[in-house]
Amino acid sequence: MSTYTLRFPGSGTIIEEAILKGREEGREEGREKARAEDILRVLRVRGIEVPDAVRERVGSCVDLDVLGTWLDRAVTVGSADELFVEPAGA
Repeated sequence: MSTYTLRFPGSGTIIEEAILKGREEGREEGREKARAEDILRVLRVRGIEVPDAVRERVGSCVDLDVLGTWLDRAVTVGSADELFVEPAGA
């Protein structure tokens, strides 16, 4: 039995590559945005005031590793500005 593979007119071309690349970039951007929102939410739930400068810096960051570090720190910091301070001995 043969199988049927649905192919659209741009399949296997640079058009398809661009579409797939755009989808991946969109997913990556979505992860970054979600992580930034998580950081701000943790701070808010903990009752920590978040200045606009901190909100902007967190929201504009596109490095998931940095955002992960900030999310970890958000659990223990005493102020929002402490997100960006490297711990002693690091």
